[in-house]
Amino acid sequence: MEIRPLSIADAYEITPRQFPDDRGVFLESFRGDLLAEHLGHRPHVVQTNVSVSSRGTVRGIHFADVPPSQAKYITALSGSLVDFVVDIRVGSPTFGQWEAVLLDTVDRRAVYLPEGMGHAFAALEDDTTAMYLVTAPYNPGREHGLHPLDPQIGLELPEGMQAPLLSAKDAAAPTLAEAAEQGLLPTYAACREFYASLR
Repeated sequence: MEIRPLSIADAYEITPRQFPDDRGVFLESFRGDLLAEHLGHRPHVVQTNVSVSSRGTVRGIHFADVPPSQAKYITALSGSLVDFVVDIRVGSPTFGQWEAVLLDTVDRRAVYLPEGMGHAFAALEDDTTAMYLVTAPYNPGREHGLHPLDPQIGLELPEGMQAPLLSAKDAAAPTLAEAAEQGLLPTYAACREFYASLR
């Protein structure tokens, strides 16, 4: 398993080693012990989420209050998607920046993003199934969103997705600037302090 840090601090791309034979393929899709070597703590997974999306769907940008927020480990079980890690931590050296990783059933990569980070993805095929391992249960009172088409963030959606399919909640979400004005965004200092508390 190869674990590569992304350009956004504290986020990682994970590429598993696959073992194909005439029956199919076997792989370890998650190794908490190996991830802990990079994070300084082992992620405590308490919930698994699965979403099935049609081609052209964009989910996000989602985030939760820190603490406890939710660290997420995302992979594709079927289909393919472009996964976006968005740094929304006020005061971060990469605040407002993002990185994209292709998740599919060829390389079977995963993305890990820590608490306080923004997350979105764009489904490239019908019936794209994403699985999330998360470190805190869903808490609607602490969940927030940013508009995925906010030009300040400037997510580069795949070709043909100029008018993506959004949920009503995502379509009504504030921009990054509006969320900052409303005090919704986590700070980099608070996130780093929380990460340290997990070690």
